[in-house]
Amino acid sequence: MPEIQKVTILLAEDDHGHARLIEKNLRRANLTNDIIKAHDGQQVIDYLFSNDCAPALLVLLDLNMPVLDGYQVLERMKTDERTKRIPVVILTTTDDAREVTRCYELGCNAYITKPVDYEQFSETIHKLGLFLVAMMTPDRRMTLYGSA
Repeated sequence: MPEIQKVTILLAEDDHGHARLIEKNLRRANLTNDIIKAHDGQQVIDYLFSNDCAPALLVLLDLNMPVLDGYQVLERMKTDERTKRIPVVILTTTDDAREVTRCYELGCNAYITKPVDYEQFSETIHKLGLFLVAMMTPDRRMTLYGSA
């Protein structure tokens, strides 16, 4: 049986406060995976196509980022053989139904709207962490880990 690889989470979020809150609440859900942060879409692309890219990856992607927005990142990822199977969870404040549809058409795996209220935001991310611990990636050798 092949060795199981721990998935690295690439958190693409330009708001530093949101990034800290997301990481804090993923940890609160006992997610122990490494988290790499990117603050604009170009940093995401640069990481994905670099030699430093983790072999097992999950992307949490904000749509409203500088340089390249989340739509551009998602489209680039899902049209490239090297990155098209990487799971992408959209995590954004945009809740317009047309934008949700657009992201699914581009190939996202899940779409979550970040609530404006602090407590709701924290609870949403905590629930996301619980979901991620149970999620199976396309390559069954890769998994997200929660501590006991």
